[in-house]
Amino acid sequence: MDRSRVIIDRVEPTVDAGRFALKRCINDTLMIRARAFCDGHDQPRCELLWRHWTEQQWSHIVMNEEGWDHWQAGFRLPKLGIYYYTVIGWVDAFRTWREDLRKRAQADQDIDVDLRIGAAMVRAAQAHAEQVDAPASAASLAAYAVQLESANRTQTQRANLAQERPLAHLMCEWAERRAVTRYQPELRVDVEPTRARFSSWYELFPRSPAVSGPPPAGTPPEHATLSQCKERLDYAADLGFNIVYLPPIHPIGQTHRKGANNATKATADDVGSPWAIGSAAGGHKSVHPRLGTLEDFKGLVGYARDLDLDIALDIAFQVSPDHPYVAQHPQWFRERPDGTIQYAENPPKKYEDIYPFDFETQDWRALWAELASIFAFWCDCGVRVFRVDNPHTKPFNFWEWLIPTIKTNYPETIFLSEAFARPAVMHRLAKLGFSQSYTYFTWRNSKHELSEYLREVTRPEMLDFMRPNFWPNTPDILHETLQNGRRATFMLRAALAATMSSNYGIYGPAFELMEHVPRHPGSEEYLDSEKYQLRTWNLNQTPNITDFIRRLNRIRAENSALQQNRNTTIHGADNDAIFVFSKRSDAHDNFILVVANLSAAHTHSATVELDLEALGLDPERHFHIHDLVDDARYIWRGRHNFVELTPQRCPVHIFRIGERPRNEQDFDYYF
Repeated sequence: MDRSRVIIDRVEPTVDAGRFALKRCINDTLMIRARAFCDGHDQPRCELLWRHWTEQQWSHIVMNEEGWDHWQAGFRLPKLGIYYYTVIGWVDAFRTWREDLRKRAQADQDIDVDLRIGAAMVRAAQAHAEQVDAPASAASLAAYAVQLESANRTQTQRANLAQERPLAHLMCEWAERRAVTRYQPELRVDVEPTRARFSSWYELFPRSPAVSGPPPAGTPPEHATLSQCKERLDYAADLGFNIVYLPPIHPIGQTHRKGANNATKATADDVGSPWAIGSAAGGHKSVHPRLGTLEDFKGLVGYARDLDLDIALDIAFQVSPDHPYVAQHPQWFRERPDGTIQYAENPPKKYEDIYPFDFETQDWRALWAELASIFAFWCDCGVRVFRVDNPHTKPFNFWEWLIPTIKTNYPETIFLSEAFARPAVMHRLAKLGFSQSYTYFTWRNSKHELSEYLREVTRPEMLDFMRPNFWPNTPDILHETLQNGRRATFMLRAALAATMSSNYGIYGPAFELMEHVPRHPGSEEYLDSEKYQLRTWNLNQTPNITDFIRRLNRIRAENSALQQNRNTTIHGADNDAIFVFSKRSDAHDNFILVVANLSAAHTHSATVELDLEALGLDPERHFHIHDLVDDARYIWRGRHNFVELTPQRCPVHIFRIGERPRNEQDFDYYF
């Protein structure tokens, strides 16, 4: 037992009461709140402590009392990696004395003895300052003590002196602290690069060639190289993306290789699935010979960096039957009773070209170490962003060990979790350290679905550990809404993904060229999918929404409200086809209002009902809005305003609120 009297609880924010680290980005300020109180009438004092994991010394700041036993303070996060923080509290004898002195003085009581008690406290603090060689503070405290004791001053003068703020600061710093309470456990915040919070992903298959005009009819695609992929990086950068994601670039197995459209029998010309990793040419630490060499890949990473792009590499922990691991480490795979190795299955689907690792192997330590070395290998090649394939099919404990292991040497690394799993599983992976997470956005299309899902992923407690990444399509997912092939549908889904979430991505050029034909009715697989064959992409093919994607990314880059997921509000509209939401920046200097027509075929209008408080607007005054999509400007007033959207022109308004007009002639409508 100890003699501490201050109770500290409700330290916020935390994730699962401190079991997992919060997530923030570099140079953020982390605001901490706590409730602290003690028995009796004594006054507590609280201090926030923090340190980076590489530091031994704790930094500290006195917390501000917010009323009703609540305290608050913040600290800046200038380094990547883990910070530890906690709160301490103690009975502040000087603060208690000062408050009692004020009450006695107001009641015109004799306070001479009380003043002497206070002076003794100041003398004790002076002695402490002298012991630690703080002469300036010691001198100031000595001067205060003399005046508090002085018979040449009235009690009123001495009482007023005791209330001076500089004295309070000095005593807070140097007065003795007895029976200090320290909140346990120490809490953590994981500080990551800004792109963990705000990123625009573009997925491409580097083996597929891209051209600027129609390829000659009947000409089969030629396998492209990493060197040729530089032109595609130029294209992605021009569109405004900042992360280019490559599916696995490793050698591909021959055994049970899949053919075009996932055929179980491949022809001699079939290139196979990049996710069937490994052949005689190498495994997870090798580059497919037809793509080029490891030096070519390093050159591509450097070229991307010059364009302010990050290359994201796909890490898939599975192998083809031809992977060197199969012969070198047979104990890492599960053997069936007939002596064959268990291939991957998701019944009734079978993936005969892939062997999963057996994470229950007795040799699990060696397996874990080797898999971690794959991340480290590509980090040494310059990669700092990884998309991890199906992490939910690997043990949680593995990720809890691996991610901080990699970040110890490469703290700027970003991990994207591709886990279309149950919410609890997705949330656990995020808590374990994944920087971003794929989501169910692809399957949320109605106004009700979008509203509920946006509320779910932007809850403050969710955003402390999970950063959603919205993708309208992937090489695996061609949602039925996109299969109608309408330009308005592709524009709408891109706009929603890019504005509802600060992290979003598209699989291109399939998306901007509006690929929409499924392998068969009811399928979400693309016909002639790049997963199984080469494609030649004409980047100038029409129709396309390339200019619209470019504009979306520019809008995102220019508006801080869209670069984070906090401060999101859903607004009303009297038409179920009209979906309205807003975002504001933390600094309250950027407000974005999105109005979307969810029908790709029909014009819809509505009266929108705005939450003016969330938008920082006066209900009695007009306000200006600027549509960043078509550059139109309007004046609205109050909660209720009219909108109409014709999807054939554009299915979405992205309004910036509060922008002053250049002149009245710039307005299209005046309400």
